[in-house]
Order: sequence, then structure tokens, then C-alpha cells
Amino acid sequence: MLDEVERWLADRSWSAADRPLDQLLDRKRAAGTTVSVVLPALNEEATVGEIVAVIRRDLIEGLASPLVDELVVVDSGSSDRTAEVAAAAGARVVHRDAILPRIPALPGKGEVLWRSLLATTGDVVCFVDADLRDFSASFVSGIVGPLLTDPQVQFVKAMYDRPLGDAPGQGGRVTELVARPLLNLHWPQLAGFVQPLGGEYAVRRSLLERLPFPVGYGVELGLLVDALHTVGLDALAQVDVGVRLHRHQDGQALGRMAAAIYRTAQLRLSRAHLVRPELTQFERGPDGFVPHTYPVDTEERPPMAEVAEYAGRRVA
Repeated sequence: MLDEVERWLADRSWSAADRPLDQLLDRKRAAGTTVSVVLPALNEEATVGEIVAVIRRDLIEGLASPLVDELVVVDSGSSDRTAEVAAAAGARVVHRDAILPRIPALPGKGEVLWRSLLATTGDVVCFVDADLRDFSASFVSGIVGPLLTDPQVQFVKAMYDRPLGDAPGQGGRVTELVARPLLNLHWPQLAGFVQPLGGEYAVRRSLLERLPFPVGYGVELGLLVDALHTVGLDALAQVDVGVRLHRHQDGQALGRMAAAIYRTAQLRLSRAHLVRPELTQFERGPDGFVPHTYPVDTEERPPMAEVAEYAGRRVA
């Protein structure tokens, strides 16, 4: 590990308990900072309501002044009751296609996160996946904390244990098999991040609006790498929020995720020759193995600051 990373680990890795909620509220009021929480959601009716309810109870309604000013669920086309459940729990629900309708939406998590910048106004934007179980408000307060208390910090990732069933530490298979090797080999300054692909992170809007967004599963790696190049390692941080329980993907879905992440890394390593953006996987059929070929996410959205509607909103 680089000496720079060892120093960073000591200086920029914290626990959620290091910043009590009262301290965060005092700093937030003093600075006048606003906080938006965004939950990207696709068919998450089983979990999204509880997440929204906990955030409202612990970070909005139960306080003299809220830590969270805006709680938005961006529905990316759910076929279940995700939108209804989220709204009933107290979130503002916006459909992905209703945001920036001039540009037809592409499928993918990164697309939803990119569009959410137009659907929110907070100085700090906090992303939380909508499939978490046993959710704690410290997932939000923990990662927002450094942004409210340290003006040098601009991007904060959550870190946590990720069990796979009853096996502790065995979740995050794509992280260990794909993302961590890529980062250690090509961006060793990011080797200290425990959960580089985690979906829980908080970022200053002033940084987010300057970054391109891969539309699919590569969005977390892309944002992290581009943030490093834009603001430097010391502006990045991570906070331990405990244990993350969520729905796990099957092996083939993980393969597609891994391909998209590799593609995102490859684009950043070389903007010249690109590998074929497809992935073939196999499933056993009655007559043997059947190939299925899937496109790998290749689109990226430009920095939101370059989008006319966003720039117009700021002028207005």
C-alpha cells in the first residue's frame, strides 16, 4: 500500500459514532447547508417503505430542525408497488422518465442517479440503495457527517460488513473479484476504500454536477475514480456504518455487473481502442448449454453542469 494511502486511512476513515447527531445539527444550522437523500428504486416494495420511514422518523420529524431537508425516491420503472409504498411512508416519489424528458431515459442505476440531480436541490446529495434490510439512520448521518463538519471533504463512501447468508464478510463478490483488483492495479490511491462499489455515499453537489455518470452498474466506480482526479484523495473519505444487509444478485447478474464495471474502468484507462461491449453467458437448456449475449453499458451522461435545463434552473 502506498504511504499516501496509509496516511489517508488514518486521517480520512471514521466511524458514524465519531460525530454525534447534535453536533451535525449544530454545524448544519451554522453553515446553512441543505441535505437531499435520494433512493434509486426498481421493484423494491419490500424494503423501500421501511428505509423512508426510518429516515423520516430519525432525521426529519423527530428533530427540532431536520438533518435531511429532502427525501426523494426516484422510481426507474417499477412493476410492483414501490412508488405507492414509498409515497405512503413519506417520500416524494418522482419517476425517472419525468425528469429531463427531452432526453429519452436509458436503463440503469447510474441514469437514475444522474437525473436525480435535477429532481433535488440539496447542497449535499446522499445516495442510499432501496433494497437494504434492518436499515439504520446512521447510514445517512454517518456519511453526511464529514461533509457538514469538514469543509475539505467532498465525497464520503459508507463502509460496512457485507455478510452473504450466514457467512460474514463474503458479500461484495464483484468488489473482491473485479473492482478491488482494478483499483489496486490502476488507481492505487483508491486502494484504501473498503467498499468502493457500495451504493451509500454522500457528495457535495458542487462536485457531483461536474462528473460524468456511467448509466449502469459502473456508476460507483466511475464516480469514485473521476472524483479522485477532480478533487484529489484528501477530499475523499469513508465512514464505518456497521453491517449492510440486502438482497443478493445471482451469479449471472453479477457477471453482467462485473462486465459493466470493467468497461467503465477501461474507458477511463484509455479513451482510444475499446473492447467489444457485449458479454455472453451460458444457461443449461434441454439440449445443452445455451448462449445468451447481453450488451454491456457503454453510455455515459455528461456532467450535469453542462445540461441546459440544470444550468437554467441555477440562473432562475
